[in-house]
Amino acid sequence: MTKQLVIAAVAFSAVATYGHFSEAGDVNALTEAESAAGFETLFNGKSLDGGWEHKGNWKVEDGIVTREGKGGSLVYKAKKIPDDFELRFQWKVAKGSNSGVYYRPTQYEYQILDNDVHPDGKNPRTSAASLYFCVPPSRDNTKPVGQWNTGRIVCKGTIVQHWLNGEKVIHLDYQDPKWASQVELLKQRGGNLNARGAYLSLQDHGDPVWYRNLQLRELHPGDTIDLTEVQPAKIKPEVLAAEKKKLAGIIERRSQAKQRQQQNKK
Repeated sequence: MTKQLVIAAVAFSAVATYGHFSEAGDVNALTEAESAAGFETLFNGKSLDGGWEHKGNWKVEDGIVTREGKGGSLVYKAKKIPDDFELRFQWKVAKGSNSGVYYRPTQYEYQILDNDVHPDGKNPRTSAASLYFCVPPSRDNTKPVGQWNTGRIVCKGTIVQHWLNGEKVIHLDYQDPKWASQVELLKQRGGNLNARGAYLSLQDHGDPVWYRNLQLRELHPGDTIDLTEVQPAKIKPEVLAAEKKKLAGIIERRSQAKQRQQQNKK
């Protein structure tokens, strides 16, 4: 077996086994396969030292990151997210909870949600694992509230993938004309899919949410990714109408905020 095939096999093993662990062990520690594939752990399982910044509203309990009061997002400032990367994490929510994982500038968000109770769950485009307000997942593959879900984000070039519990649910090539309407929708909300160089951010919506086992690796030009496409879930006409109304409100509030800023400068 060539060196390249050995590396590929190790990387595949790391992907295939992620999330399969012993509850008695350190779930935040990398396996040998994950280390060999180039992953680094972003959370040591003990504290938020080592690059995490917040306003006192996040804490660590039993090897898990959780929030304990409003105060804003938890941001990993030790390093910026590479242009091409793979990010893995485990998450769970309480009934009705809402959070999100931001991984590139502007509106790149992997939605974290209780689909059954939260209003955003009514629209696949804003449901769990969606590229929020851009692309819906192929289906709702979440586990029941209170159980751990395994999230995965892969970005390489113009391709964005969201995975949930071992299944690819989004495969977007935003330069492909067939995605033009989704890309335009995100632009209207303020997103820019060409943006790069953000710090990883875990969103605080004031709801109970838990994260653990956060891993990141940079993808290099020679690294291959799964290019299998998936079909986004269909959105009902009445949901699309509500979405259009919501977007109009977002645009109006943004316009008002801009006007206030201009007035304050006078």
